[in-house]
Amino acid sequence: VQLVESGGGSVQTGGSLRLSCLASGDTYTPSRYCMAWFRQTPGKEREGVATIQTDGDTIYANSAKGRFTISRDNANNTLYLQMNKLGPDDTAIYYCAARNVRLCFLGAWEYNYWGQGTQVTVSA
Repeated sequence: VQLVESGGGSVQTGGSLRLSCLASGDTYTPSRYCMAWFRQTPGKEREGVATIQTDGDTIYANSAKGRFTISRDNANNTLYLQMNKLGPDDTAIYYCAARNVRLCFLGAWEYNYWGQGTQVTVSA
């Protein structure tokens, strides 16, 4: 399974970005993979932001609730993260992750497939 993120960039505080993650591979079937977004800054552990199960249920980190929305387009093998009301604390490299089970949570150790990451920078 290959995951490729896009959509990162630089925005000012209060702005919005939408990240995308395109999944591919012979073994990838959307209905069998839960997906997630993580983020990481230098010197810190990778932090779970949001996850979406195979049935569409979602779980968000407290830092993302009310501002971020995770969604998936199974027909196009694409995962999204809509981020609104961004602040400097959201600056990080954002990673897409996948695991071939029905139910996932926000622990990085759970996921076996990772993208290369996309940089998000929010200026004050």
